[in-house]
Amino acid sequence: MSLAIFDLDNTLLNGDSDHAWGEFLCDKGIVNAELYRQANDYFYQQYKAGTLDIYEFLEFALKPLTEHEPAELEQLHQEFMHTTVVPMMLDKAATLLQKHRDQGDFLLIITATNRFVTGPIAAALGVDDTLATDPEQIDGRYTGKVAGTPCFQAGKVERLNAWLEQTGHSMDNSYFYSDSINDKPLLERVSNPVAVDPDELLRKTAEENGWPIISLR
Repeated sequence: MSLAIFDLDNTLLNGDSDHAWGEFLCDKGIVNAELYRQANDYFYQQYKAGTLDIYEFLEFALKPLTEHEPAELEQLHQEFMHTTVVPMMLDKAATLLQKHRDQGDFLLIITATNRFVTGPIAAALGVDDTLATDPEQIDGRYTGKVAGTPCFQAGKVERLNAWLEQTGHSMDNSYFYSDSINDKPLLERVSNPVAVDPDELLRKTAEENGWPIISLR
């Protein structure tokens, strides 16, 4: 059994679920649309440039979760899945996941986007496990803080290493599929790094290293 690891946003999805959740909150009038959209776009551009301060971003992104009851958040997420996420799902991504299932591989999503947003998406994609940035909860309510290491850049490798220790999985003949230069540390950690519809910086890195470049679009 090989470990097949997948980034989520702009890799298995045709879009970024983190940014799209912010847009959804704006469209629903749950946040101040003008101010929130401006900040959401600002952080997204930093992410794409590989310069994002993950803690600054998470302070912004997790705040709306603190302002609503869990049942209300769940209802909002169900609507978000139906209206926004399902149209972002890719047939070729489903085919790739099934190919690894058929090979007997273990399917793992590793995503910087927080688990509130990504947990139901990963479940819908039918993967075996998910590592995501974990929002802190106390007595069932989100606090706006992060629990543990954010699953971002080198943090993905740190989180994966801890997961490997806990589960006993091996990195022998491992795969990692990603679109983003932010994932360079983990791409360098696996046996089979694959650039998927890569951003400009990752495309250049993949070409320099001879990594396969594929499209799921």
